[in-house]
Amino acid sequence: MTTDWSVRGITRAMLPVLLAMTMVEVGSGLVLGSFEASLYQYPTLLVLVPVTIGTAGNLGSILASRLSTAFHLGTFEFSPSDETLAGNALATVALAVTLFPVVGVGAWGLQSLVGGTALGVGTVVRISLLSGVTLAALAVVLTLSATYGAYRFELDPDDVVIPVVTNTCDVLGVVVLFVVVQLTL
Repeated sequence: MTTDWSVRGITRAMLPVLLAMTMVEVGSGLVLGSFEASLYQYPTLLVLVPVTIGTAGNLGSILASRLSTAFHLGTFEFSPSDETLAGNALATVALAVTLFPVVGVGAWGLQSLVGGTALGVGTVVRISLLSGVTLAALAVVLTLSATYGAYRFELDPDDVVIPVVTNTCDVLGVVVLFVVVQLTL
C-alpha cells in the first residue's frame, strides 16, 4: 500500500469515493421519498428511519475500523477461515440482534409519547429486529468488499471503507426497512 500524504494524493484517492457516495446519498433520498405515504400512515416508521440507518452505519463503521486495524497489523487475511473476520462478523450480527429490539422499543415509545397512530410495540420491534439483522449481514459483506477493494486499489482502508460503508448503509437501511415493512404489515 502506497501512502501519499500530499493534497494531490489525498484528492486523487478520495475525490472519486466522495463523488460516488454523494450519488448514493441522493439515491437514498429518492428511495425515502418514494415511501412518503407509508411514513405518513405509520408515524412510528418515521421515527425508526434515521435510527435504523444510523445504527446500521455505525455497526458497519465499527466492523470497518476493526478490519482496517487488523489489516494494518497484518493479522487479517481475505479468507473465509480467517478468525478475525469470522469473530468480527459474528460480533456485528450479535450487536444487531441486541441493539435493534431496543431501537424498536425506543421508536415505539417516542411515538407513543407524542401521540398519533402508532403500530403495536411487537410489530415495531419485529420490523426493527428483522431490518437490523438483515442490515448487519449486508454491512459485513459490504465492509469486507470495500476493504478488499481498498487493498486491491492500494488505498488506505482507513480513508475509504468507512465512507463507503456508512453511505451505502444509508441507502440499504431505507430499502431494507421498507421491504421488511411491506412483508410485515
